[in-house]
Amino acid sequence: MQQNQENKTEEKTILSPKLDVVFQILFGEVGSENITKDFLSTILKEEIEEISLDQNVVLRREIPKGKMGIVDVLAKINNNEYCNIEMQMIDKKNMIKRMLYYWSRQYAKGIGKNEDYRELKRTIVVLIANFELENLESLGIHSRWKIIEEKERKIVLTEDLEFNIIEVPKMYRKHQKGEDKLKEWLEFLENPDSKEVRSYMKRNENMKEAREKLDKISEDERVRRLAELRQKALMDEREAEYTGYCKGLEDGMKRGMDCNREKIKENHEKLLKSVPE
Repeated sequence: MQQNQENKTEEKTILSPKLDVVFQILFGEVGSENITKDFLSTILKEEIEEISLDQNVVLRREIPKGKMGIVDVLAKINNNEYCNIEMQMIDKKNMIKRMLYYWSRQYAKGIGKNEDYRELKRTIVVLIANFELENLESLGIHSRWKIIEEKERKIVLTEDLEFNIIEVPKMYRKHQKGEDKLKEWLEFLENPDSKEVRSYMKRNENMKEAREKLDKISEDERVRRLAELRQKALMDEREAEYTGYCKGLEDGMKRGMDCNREKIKENHEKLLKSVPE
């Protein structure tokens, strides 16, 4: 019995596909084309005939020594469009500006020096947020954004710019018509072990492939180390934000108390002056 226990392989917990480094390996590596094609076509509601993932950094080649930067997935679709996908766990309060920056950076890469502007390619940014964005409370799980004329709101200026914002927490309380398949993928990201996800995999071979790949990368010690480092960095960010929030409250209370003291002193002096000698 003791020998059997010693020989028994230690079971490892499955890594969360919502963690950006795991998400990037799962959807961004060469070999994940079928998985990413299904996921993206669900979001964009477009048929994707061809997809290329060969411009992504291969994260598990080496563990970064310093602070890990932006971890996203770049997909070239149908050989003439680019899509940047980001999984974001923490609300940095600058998400729209970040999306604009990602879009402009990728869009500008579409042509080289002395090339014609007509060579610029349609560029799409997809943000999958593990939080709800400010000012979007009334919208559903998935909102799609383009440049549209303000008064008539009928003409789209250009198809070259498109933002897709997906707010994961809304899937539990907002039903959005036409987004059932997207919700299945979001449930996979949220809990790939759930009974519901197992039933989805029976009719979606690409989700089944994603789960099989997730099992394999969860056994990869290098990936687990990357995930640990990333998780620690996220915890440090949350702690820093919480400390800053508490400091802001403390400073605000102090300013309020100082202001009240000044008001009390001012009122007291006015009262003394009003008393007849």
